[in-house]
Amino acid sequence: MNGSDEVKHIKIADFAYSLPDERIAKFPLPERDSSKLLVYDHGKVTHDVFTQLPSYLPKGALMVFNNTKVIQARLHFNKPACGGPKSTGALIEVFLLEPAVPSDYQIMFTQTERCSWYCLIGNLKRWKADVVTLSTTVEIDGRTVTLKASRGPVHGTSHRVDFRWDGGVSFAQVLEAAGEIPIPPYLNRESQESDKTTYQTVYSKIKGSVAAPTAGLHFTERVLKDLDAHGIDREEVTLHVGAGTFRPVKSEEISDHEMHTEFIAVRRRTIEKLLAHDCKAIAVGTTSVRTLESLYYIGVYLGAHPDATEEDMHVKQWTPYETCPQETPAQAMQNILDYLYRHGLDVLKTSTQIIIAPGYRYHIVCRMVTNFHQPQSTLLLLVSAFVNGDWKKIYEYALANGFRFLSYGDSSLLIP
Repeated sequence: MNGSDEVKHIKIADFAYSLPDERIAKFPLPERDSSKLLVYDHGKVTHDVFTQLPSYLPKGALMVFNNTKVIQARLHFNKPACGGPKSTGALIEVFLLEPAVPSDYQIMFTQTERCSWYCLIGNLKRWKADVVTLSTTVEIDGRTVTLKASRGPVHGTSHRVDFRWDGGVSFAQVLEAAGEIPIPPYLNRESQESDKTTYQTVYSKIKGSVAAPTAGLHFTERVLKDLDAHGIDREEVTLHVGAGTFRPVKSEEISDHEMHTEFIAVRRRTIEKLLAHDCKAIAVGTTSVRTLESLYYIGVYLGAHPDATEEDMHVKQWTPYETCPQETPAQAMQNILDYLYRHGLDVLKTSTQIIIAPGYRYHIVCRMVTNFHQPQSTLLLLVSAFVNGDWKKIYEYALANGFRFLSYGDSSLLIP
């Protein structure tokens, strides 16, 4: 595909719409699957209830879910007092973004003494590096555990933070006890105990995200069983959603917007399933979309570089627009499969920075389940690319028919 310059000059102002605050769902519905479902089918827009989703899907289709699990990534520390017994010190927030040492998510959460993360820091000016070590105490299994944090060097827009703790407990247990679930900033409220459950999909498994793959929040065991009854084949991928998913596009043109990098993991079995389904899949959420579409470019790269490393396979932001691959999706998937067998791997692990915008040609995703996204966001660009620019019709219908927006809002099924 060509057209790199044309895509880069897309003006984000063309993807603005008026979203009144009262249309943003601050809390989910009591029953996940009772949300509204907008159905966009070849240009025609109707709506239903989410429980009816399986009836709109073709028997034998492959549906792909993101099984990432949101971690309690928001930690609060009080800076040590320096003004006498009544001084409490400044409150400093440390927001975990991605693991630094060790860099593997699964290994990270099993650490029992120390680890390092790249973090955003709230009230940064009150925390001087190499001078102040922050600490907080929590109760874990009847033991008092002290967690200490030291600020390290700058890393892009974040800082490395080194954590140490006692008690012989895992970092996963430390976060469970000391952390807060990081609900989206646009909800304009504090996180609540209920968010620990409602801001996770019922099929979440692999810890690592700092934001939920929210299209999946509508699914219940009832709907999943109904999908099975309708003959829908289900597979899971992992993309750990980063805080950058909430970052607005502040540049006039998208060429100046830097996409965040996200870790992805895809099982060999999933690649085999894709090949068995002619490399066509129904994606649940934009995170699954980014994972599946990234697989195509990973497969293309492996065709030319069969011994690439995990880092080499990283999908860069503009790769889809600056290359003209001739491989079919089946050839790309076969390249991945050959690579995994050749290296004795059950899981493909790498990262992606892909931006999907109007001008992008989808290779694998043929239908999409997704929520309603913020104005002037990269997620809205992704949707527009999928429905051939018809996003305004969808969003005008949703606004006119009482749909709830954003993370805890209603859902849509898009069939271009």
